[in-house]
Amino acid sequence: MDIRQITPTYFVAPQIDPADLPDIAAAGITTVICNRPDGEVPPAFQAAAIEKATLAAGLTFINLPLTHQSMTPDTVAKHRAAIHSGGGAVLAYCASGTRSTIVWALGAANDLGVNDVLTAARGGGYDLENMRPTLDAIAQS
Repeated sequence: MDIRQITPTYFVAPQIDPADLPDIAAAGITTVICNRPDGEVPPAFQAAAIEKATLAAGLTFINLPLTHQSMTPDTVAKHRAAIHSGGGAVLAYCASGTRSTIVWALGAANDLGVNDVLTAARGGGYDLENMRPTLDAIAQS
């Protein structure tokens, strides 16, 4: 399991395994967001399997699969709301953690500022510098 910290309360990871959920709960995570579409993984790793293990570990589960087509302002807003609704640490996962970092960055640019968003993403191992123009436009809106 490769959990990467983006902010003090937001973490991302590549695909998680249902067997990882007890350790995720023990790490202080309270909400798990699935950003990976079911079509990308076998049934044992699809949202229903992860949700079952997440709920069994006493955590909140949110299914918000992301693709290039579904990375819309509405989806970004839903993701941002999910991060802020639980009141605790959030782990979002996808194939590599990149989509989960991008959707966070799009939702955080206006609040944190572009430089801080890019620095936080880089600290987690995700270089989003190529998104600077888009993040700048969001921050200026």
